[in-house]
Formats: sequence, structure tokens, C-alpha cells
Amino acid sequence: MSCLKLYEPINTLKAIGDDIWIVDGPKIDFKLYGLKLPFPTRMTVIRLTGGRLWVHSPTELTPGLKAEIEAIGEVAYLIAPNRIHYWWVADWKTAWPAAKVHLAPKVAEQAGDRLEDVDGELGPEAPQAWRDDVDQVLVPGSFMAEAVFFHRASRTVIVTDLIENFELDRITCFWLRWLVRLAGIHHPNGKVPPDLRQTFRLQGDEVRKAVEKILAWPAEKVVLAHGKWYRENGAAELARAFRWAL
Repeated sequence: MSCLKLYEPINTLKAIGDDIWIVDGPKIDFKLYGLKLPFPTRMTVIRLTGGRLWVHSPTELTPGLKAEIEAIGEVAYLIAPNRIHYWWVADWKTAWPAAKVHLAPKVAEQAGDRLEDVDGELGPEAPQAWRDDVDQVLVPGSFMAEAVFFHRASRTVIVTDLIENFELDRITCFWLRWLVRLAGIHHPNGKVPPDLRQTFRLQGDEVRKAVEKILAWPAEKVVLAHGKWYRENGAAELARAFRWAL
């Protein structure tokens, strides 16, 4: 039996603003210190000016989800925002061969031959292809870098593992609830897990500058991959969650 209650319905588009959707996906098992920790998954889809689709951290591609995606536009960009979030990109690339794959640093080496067709590495500035609609910044770390994005029209910031915000009442296993409490990554005060936070400290000045750019965005919403996302007060939630970097 799963330790997590998923964000049903899963594998379906959920509009959160004009031209922006999330998809709550299945759980994945993340290996840490010999344990398999169940994580919920979430991706974000943005329809860019002109109708092309930008897909962040793709989740499992089911036939039903594929049909929903095709109904709103053509997939043009597939984004792997850090070295942990790349697994389903290959399946989406197979479904939309013309889509361009953009990876955060270190994703290619982590993915190996699972991702052979790569078009670009995500950097500190958004490429011309989507900068009019989506801004970005790269937060560098010794274990991984994470690209963070801002959808201008909906005023939505999109993070992946730099904020995790598990809801304790959705965790049914005592041991997992205890671990989440210990790490301090539970709603309403989600943040980066402490072990991951340490991997960003050696790049202190670069991380601080990246976070300052994130905090300068006029955010209303904050979408994240694991746990409850923030529908309002986005700027305040970001300021709270990123205090450690300033």
C-alpha cells in the first residue's frame, strides 16, 4: 500500500491560469540512504505566444494525457530542470520528435543513453525561444543545478526540488511522516530539504544572486513538483522559503 495519497485526478491537465496547466502524476520512489521514499510528481505546461507548448518536468505520458495535450497545442520544448527530473522526457520526445530538449547542467551525465537527442543546456538567462513568455534563472550547486522559471502572464514561479511542501495528512506511513517532519519540508512552510541545501552553500554568492532574481519576480503563484503548491501569496512564500540563501 502506498504511503502517499496522490493529488487525484492524476495524468490530466488542470488549468491554473490563462495558458498554463499543471498535471499531477503518479508517485515515484526516490532512493536515499538505502530507503525508497515515495514522492508525488507534478509537471507544468505553458502555451507560449503562437501556440507552441513548453513542458516542464514531464510526468508519465498516458494515452489520455497525450490526447489532452494534442488538443491544446504542439509540444515544442521539453524541460528537465535538474538532474533528478528527466526520466519521462525520452517518452515525450518519442511522441513529439520535433520537440527541442533542454536540460539543466549534469542531467545529461545522469541520464546516460536514456537521453541521446539534446538541443540545449539551461543557463542563467532564458533563451530567445521563450524569453518573451517565460523568464528563468539557474541556481547552481555542487550536486546539481536547478533552473527556476517565471511565467509572466500568470505570474507563476515554477520550482522543482528547491521547495518541497508535503502535506502531513496525505502521508499514511508513520515513518515517512516522521522523516518529513524531521526535514522540515511540510506544509505550510515548505523549503529545500536540509541535505540538498548544503550542496548549494559552496556557491554562496552565485546562489544568492540567483535567489535575488527569483525574489524580484512579481509572483502570485508558486508551482512545485512535490507536495502542495502555493495558489496565492507567492512572493511572500518564496521570500520565506529562500531565507537560507540570503
